[in-house]
Amino acid sequence: MRAAAGVWRWRHNPLRRATDLLEAWVALVAAVLLVTAAPAFGWLSGSLTDESLRQSVRIQRQQRHPVTATVLRGAAEPKPSAYDPESSAAREKRRPILAKWTAVDGSRHTGTVSTVLRTMRPGDTFTVWTDRSGRLVTRPMDLATARAHAVLAGIGATLSFAGLVEGARRLVVWRLVRRRYERLDRAWAAAGPDWGRTGAGS
Repeated sequence: MRAAAGVWRWRHNPLRRATDLLEAWVALVAAVLLVTAAPAFGWLSGSLTDESLRQSVRIQRQQRHPVTATVLRGAAEPKPSAYDPESSAAREKRRPILAKWTAVDGSRHTGTVSTVLRTMRPGDTFTVWTDRSGRLVTRPMDLATARAHAVLAGIGATLSFAGLVEGARRLVVWRLVRRRYERLDRAWAAAGPDWGRTGAGS
């Protein structure tokens, strides 16, 4: 509203400069883009992200299968590297054990699995996710997580678009202000030497 009022106020103002009217129009266009284009861009980005993630979830559910693993015995703790991005608390929650499992294709496998089991008695069972050939994979993404990522992507796109519009508006205004000062400097340089002189019209 302030941008629209600025355009209307400067229309017939005798003190209006060309840059004043242009600045008001830039503010009006920026306001319209922030109100209409930014939410639309965010909605479009969120929708496309949601569709892509839903497709990924469908593919993961087709390619990853839950199978039952049986504990054989505890496994040795791996030595931490010099730089370990996981915190010690996170490492303490998961413990390595030696387990066996049968893949969807019927093949049998044995390997070290990281699990949150508190007890590691031989014969205990738990669920692991594997591909069709039995290789361990991560759990497929669920739809709620996919939707949350899509919403965040939409919000991020909206804020990014709004920031881009506001940055462009500020850049244009900055250029206009510089142009005003340049014109003022030229006018001052032309009129300044005659100030105070007799017959100079001052």
